[in-house]
Amino acid sequence: MKFGKEFSSQMVPEWREAYMNYNNLKTLLKQILIFHRRQTRLPENHVNSRPAPPSKAASLKRRVSLFRAFSGLTSRYGNNSPKEDKEDEVILVSAMQQADEEQGEDVQSYQTVFLRSSEEGGDLELVFFRGLDHEFNKVIQFYKSKVEEVVKQADELSQQMDALIALRIKVTNPTAAAAVAAAMSPFINRTNTGSIPLEVIHEDQQQKRTEVAKGYQMASLEVLNHVKVNVAPETPITTMKNVFKSLNPNLHFNKSEVKVAEEKLKQAFVEFHEKLRFLKNYAFLNQLAFSKIMKKYDKITSRNASDAYMKMVEESYLSQSDEVSKLIERVEAVFIKHFCNGNRHQGMDTLRPKAKRDKHRITFFVGCFFGLSLALMVAIIVSVHARDLLKSQGRTQYMNTIFPLYSMFGFLVLHILMYGGNVYFWARYRVNYSFIFGFKPSTELGFKEVLLLGFGLSVLTLAAVLSNLQMELDPQTKSYKTFTELLPLALVIVVILITICPFDIFYRANRFFLLVCLWHCICAPFYAVTLPDFFLADQFTSQVQLLRNLQFYVCYYGWGDFKHRNAETCNNSTVYDVLFIVIAVIPYWIRLLQCIRRWNDGRDSTQALNGLKYFSTIVALVTRTIYSQKGGIAFKVISASTSGFATIFSTYWDLVMDWGLLSKNSENPWLRDKLILPSRSIYFIAMVLNVILRLAWMQTVMDFHELPFLHKNALTAIFASLEIIRRGIWNFFRLENEHLNNVGKFRAVKSVPLPFSYEDGYKNL
Repeated sequence: MKFGKEFSSQMVPEWREAYMNYNNLKTLLKQILIFHRRQTRLPENHVNSRPAPPSKAASLKRRVSLFRAFSGLTSRYGNNSPKEDKEDEVILVSAMQQADEEQGEDVQSYQTVFLRSSEEGGDLELVFFRGLDHEFNKVIQFYKSKVEEVVKQADELSQQMDALIALRIKVTNPTAAAAVAAAMSPFINRTNTGSIPLEVIHEDQQQKRTEVAKGYQMASLEVLNHVKVNVAPETPITTMKNVFKSLNPNLHFNKSEVKVAEEKLKQAFVEFHEKLRFLKNYAFLNQLAFSKIMKKYDKITSRNASDAYMKMVEESYLSQSDEVSKLIERVEAVFIKHFCNGNRHQGMDTLRPKAKRDKHRITFFVGCFFGLSLALMVAIIVSVHARDLLKSQGRTQYMNTIFPLYSMFGFLVLHILMYGGNVYFWARYRVNYSFIFGFKPSTELGFKEVLLLGFGLSVLTLAAVLSNLQMELDPQTKSYKTFTELLPLALVIVVILITICPFDIFYRANRFFLLVCLWHCICAPFYAVTLPDFFLADQFTSQVQLLRNLQFYVCYYGWGDFKHRNAETCNNSTVYDVLFIVIAVIPYWIRLLQCIRRWNDGRDSTQALNGLKYFSTIVALVTRTIYSQKGGIAFKVISASTSGFATIFSTYWDLVMDWGLLSKNSENPWLRDKLILPSRSIYFIAMVLNVILRLAWMQTVMDFHELPFLHKNALTAIFASLEIIRRGIWNFFRLENEHLNNVGKFRAVKSVPLPFSYEDGYKNL
């Protein structure tokens, strides 16, 4: 693999703009290479002629170059003089102080003086070194700012650990002596000793421990009088108490507080350690990139400038700074000692999780299930035509009862497959979906795992359909077979049991993550809304027909006569019609409540407008459903107008707010400044498709319910599938925009809420 691709593959995606732009510098070197090739190329009319004898000037120049080469060789053996070194110099690198308007302080920057700019092609090399200086200064400034940031975070974690250790002492042994308190503490008190944060007390330094204990007793236990704890789990009950200001934020000194505080602080240490590793890798990769590009420069120009430039790089803050390495060692020591009971193997597995490996058996089973799905589809088609089921008298009854039961799984499989496609393209274009969704390290599903779930469910569904193609009653029993009629219900039960299975099978971490997000959606607005929560709720807004089919499941098997495929109890019930509307409104109502919660937490007017968008969609959905049930010109006009307004509102929000497109003055007209996909036309195609697929509601208003060769339920399933496809397209560009926002803010690590809040000014005493 070429270094440029390897360099790009190892970048932190959110910090890409802060890395050295290797490709741009390589392009400048290509221009220099092209110039040198043109200079050495002979004229066409002299190709077959003998070369002209060298001129006196050329001979002299060659002698000088040979002399310099000889001087360079002798310099390695100590025979060169300072004057000869000066003649061989190509660049001079110097550091200077420049004012930074953004930070309001002087910053050190490096400038390279190219000493051969008067030679032919020297202007190209001058441009190269200016670009090189720009990249190096950019890297240095970013690295310095991030190091200052992690040092502050380390100090904050030190203060958090002071409170945690004090809480441990208070809960486990309130009467412990000061020496015991010091022995349990992982830190030398920074206030009393002036040491750096996250410094572990070594057990073999008895005298030093005793001296620290004398000054640490007050800080270790007195700190509890100056902190508030943020360990109360967020539940609907605690949210209501917070609303009425009845929740006591003070410590109660119990084991549950210690446990929750430890979990929060443990997660904070894991994220902090990951950020430190990112920084260390950032420094190493950039140093390597500067070394590679300078070697390319020397090779192309036959100069020796890399030594001088790399000497400057090695003496710079990027190479000489050791704060990150020391912090990594201290974080690991503290984490292993106080969160893993000294078990280094366990601690390092938590801090440095192993990269997830592709498993060949997953690829094998994906292929198997895909092949089985195709075979079952062919078998169903052949069975339908062989038995002439399309002309059967029970065809209508089958489409009214059995088809909705199985089409629900079709919607689910389609959504899973669309998500698998999203994951594939997110990974291909380096959209950090794992970080955005907040998956635990190495637990995120790749596209193969997602496809495995989709095709596995497809095989189960198609097998059940094939065994349940009976259209006519049994002439002897005058009913359908109970076993086959219960297959759809059994399939639902199997899916639910697998989803809630507590055992470590079928991707338990992901199932638990899904259930937590689902619970947050159900309990909206009593939980703080995160991106996975509202992302999942948005998926449900595109699965209205699936929810309605699930409602039909309950009614059909609860109050209907499934042995005779009689669903009249459901279809002729007023309560069922009302629930038909309510079920469809629930996803949009959840999103409305989530918008209200986000507006209340951040006072962001954008969330208020987003809530208004979902409210308009609710009104449009209710009026369309009433019109489809009762008809009438008045409801038709109302449903058309409300649906038109909601469509315009939602389409604008999709393209502008969710996707960040339609920016007129951007670098890419009518798109946005930064794009991930290589072709701009894809964005315009996606926008057009989104507008067209958003108009699927017109099927209801225009009374387009049935075709001569297609049942109305089949037509409804087709339009529902188009909405799922639209949601799949929306998912990719929504996460792409979120990723680019993280890139713009260089946000590569999750911010974990800390368990303790200090009183203002106390921790700085």
